[in-house]
Amino acid sequence: MNTKPLQGDIALVTGASRGIGAATARRAAREGWDVAVNYGRQAEAAQAAVEAVQALGRRAIAVQADVSDEAQVLALFARVQQSLGPLGGLVNNAGIVAMKARVDEMDTARWQRMLAVNVLGSWICAREAVKAMSTRHGGAGGAIVNLSSGAATPGAPAMYVDYASAKGAIDAFTLGLAREVATEGVRVNAVRPGIIDTEIHTDSGDAQRAFKSAEVIPMRRPGTADEVAQAIVWLLSPAASYVTGEVLTVSGGR
Repeated sequence: MNTKPLQGDIALVTGASRGIGAATARRAAREGWDVAVNYGRQAEAAQAAVEAVQALGRRAIAVQADVSDEAQVLALFARVQQSLGPLGGLVNNAGIVAMKARVDEMDTARWQRMLAVNVLGSWICAREAVKAMSTRHGGAGGAIVNLSSGAATPGAPAMYVDYASAKGAIDAFTLGLAREVATEGVRVNAVRPGIIDTEIHTDSGDAQRAFKSAEVIPMRRPGTADEVAQAIVWLLSPAASYVTGEVLTVSGGR
C-alpha cells in the first residue's frame, strides 16, 4: 500500500515546534513530504524541527504565526506557497490547554482564548487549505488532518471542560467539512489522541499526568508523540485515499 505523497507535495503542520507537531513534521519528512513548521513562540524549537526534517533529505521552513489571528494565517499560507510550493496537506495541530480548574472557577477570557486557538484557528487554517487544494478553486486536491482529543468524549470534568468542549467542536467540524469538500479532491479527517507523553501536561499543571494515568489505560502506558504522528501522516497519505470524515482514536484502548 502506497503511503508516499505525490512528488513535491508540501505539508503545513501548525504548532510544530514540540510534541505531536514536531513528531509529525519528522514523520512526514520520512514519508517524502516537504514541511512548513508553524510555531507560535518557540523559535529555537521550531528551527530544531526544521533541521530534523532537512536531515531526512526534505525541504523545510519555520514560519511564526498565531493561528487565531486571521491576518497572520493568511501571511503563513502565502509564505508556504512562495517558499515551498502548492500545499498538499494540512495538519491542524496547534492548540492550547490551561491549568486544571472547575467550570465555576474559569473566567470568560480563558474560554475565549481556548476557543480562539483550538477552534477558530483550526477553522481559519482549514479554510485557507481548502482554497489552496480544492479542485473547485483550481487546486490539485489534498488532505487535512485535525487534532481532536480523548478529552472530548468524557468532557474532562474538574480538569479542563473548556479544552474538551473545543475538541468536541473539532470532531463536528471535521465531519461537516469532510462531507462539504468530498467531491473536490480534499479529504478531511481527525486524530483523537488519548493520554500521550508530551509537554502539554506541564501547561495544565501536572507534568507527570501521563504516567500517573497509566493504570486507566488498557495498555498500561501513555502513548508517544511518534505513535500519534504515524496515524496523522497515514491519513495524509494516498494509503488513506478512501477515508474521509473519520476521527481516528489513538489511545491504547482507552
